[in-house]
Amino acid sequence: MDDDTPKRDDGTRQVNHSDTDDVASTEDDSSSAVSGGNTTSGEPVSEDAKPEEELDGEGSPTDENPATDDDEPVTAEDIDIRESIGPSGSTDGETDDDSSTDVSLDEVVLDDGSSDSRGLFDDLLSGEPIFENKEVLRPSYTPHELPHRTEQINQMATILVSALRGETPSNILIYGKTGTGKTASAKFVSQELESTSQKYDVPCEVEYINCEVTDTQYRVLAQLANKFIEKNFDVIENELDRLEDLRTRARDTPDLLADTSFDSLDAVEERIEQLEADCEEMETVPMTGWPTDRVYSTFFDAVDYNERVVVIMLDEIDKLVEKSGDDTLYNLSRMNSELSNSRISIMGISNDLKFTDFLDPRVKSSLGEEEIVFPPYDANQLRDILQHRADVAFKSGALTEDVIPLCAAFAAQEHGDARRALDLLRTAGELAERGQADTVEEAHVRQAQDKIELDRVVEVVRTLPTQSKIVLFAIILLEKNGVRNINTGEVFNIYKRLCEEIDADILTQRRVTDLISELDMLGIVNAVVVSKGRYGRTKEISLSVPIDETEAVLLSDSRLGDIENAQPFVQARFDN
Repeated sequence: MDDDTPKRDDGTRQVNHSDTDDVASTEDDSSSAVSGGNTTSGEPVSEDAKPEEELDGEGSPTDENPATDDDEPVTAEDIDIRESIGPSGSTDGETDDDSSTDVSLDEVVLDDGSSDSRGLFDDLLSGEPIFENKEVLRPSYTPHELPHRTEQINQMATILVSALRGETPSNILIYGKTGTGKTASAKFVSQELESTSQKYDVPCEVEYINCEVTDTQYRVLAQLANKFIEKNFDVIENELDRLEDLRTRARDTPDLLADTSFDSLDAVEERIEQLEADCEEMETVPMTGWPTDRVYSTFFDAVDYNERVVVIMLDEIDKLVEKSGDDTLYNLSRMNSELSNSRISIMGISNDLKFTDFLDPRVKSSLGEEEIVFPPYDANQLRDILQHRADVAFKSGALTEDVIPLCAAFAAQEHGDARRALDLLRTAGELAERGQADTVEEAHVRQAQDKIELDRVVEVVRTLPTQSKIVLFAIILLEKNGVRNINTGEVFNIYKRLCEEIDADILTQRRVTDLISELDMLGIVNAVVVSKGRYGRTKEISLSVPIDETEAVLLSDSRLGDIENAQPFVQARFDN
């Protein structure tokens, strides 16, 4: 048989990578030998078996003991391709800096398979997780049990139980500071109410509206209308399926109608046509564009389409009144006198105990039929709440003993804010997890406290009115230029210059003093009234927040973006 293998000029056989493929493909055929292959015993490899890249620059073999063409042929079974062929085609133990960069597919696969590559998130996932279920520490979570709120929950249940009898419950106003369990308790009672209504087949529904987001009469009515329209569509669709099935069966067995409210197939057909027409008439409300009276009419028709008792929960109700007045509450509280099939009760939740002072007397009397106050938690109660949530949120043994008491102590200083305590515990866990720590420790809680405090400051400063931001920036400029024990007059002088820089209205000094007091209440500045003897009294003012971060937030406001131009003027003022 003729040998078509390519030969070099010296007559020796040239082996390419394709030769190794041929060897692999004839592994079971011992009669097909490749001349010049290496052996598995580790003996020197013959020159014939070396790829062309193994030769030196003059073409001479690099092996000091080259084999001749008369060497005994080696079969495919004796060749271990993985060991003899490297990334550049060289044999094991040999390297060649001048070797060709051409790499065959087989070599790439073999090389890739032998490496243990790690992705971006592999190291982050390598450690043991600290959390079992982090969601139970978030404000949106409604627990199955609310420690230290049994009295308030029972009060709500006593008022709302009339809905399960088909009666209209009294309207409820719930008061309490942030983090006292108002919303969580109200949602818990609402879930129990809806669950019990399904158990006894009583049509009772609860609709939740966050008035901090949905803060106008149009948006509140539109959101409620669309929710009830969607529910009406579901009811109509189910009824149409039932009636169409009844119509089909009644055509073959007319006696089926005897046990229904229909006396004929025509009556069934008429009801089906009526439901289809109702579907066509129902139109969802766009979030803008309709007259308010049309939105109200659509909501009225949607809620009164079926017989039901509806509890409308308005969280942060004071934000709605502050933004849009009490028209929404007036309309909702007066609807029952006009509704035919349904009944409406309002449950308002507020952080501001005085917001009803701004209501119309008629609205106030109808809305505040029942009032429930949620007092702040103390440190021991906060500890119970945190322990209850931590048992579900964290892996066993993930918290050191001092973590929960420290979180409770920090939150107790913030008027017993359970939400703050839960945020603190969750953030401490996240910081520990990011640091790949095995447990959450006291140091993580203190880091979390600093982080949350800074985040709170940033959010408070970001949402300040423009005039308050200018006053605050005046205080920052004074402190940055070395002024201590800043008084109201100095703040007012810089404030006026800043207003001129950005073409803003200049308030009176009395009003600026009021704005300083508001900043003091928010914890952004510390303003202490001091007596100057016969010169009267003034406020000595100092910042209570990080100056650089606060300044950055202020300058991110587009209105105050050019306010930095005033700094050279302030500097010059203190240099003189």
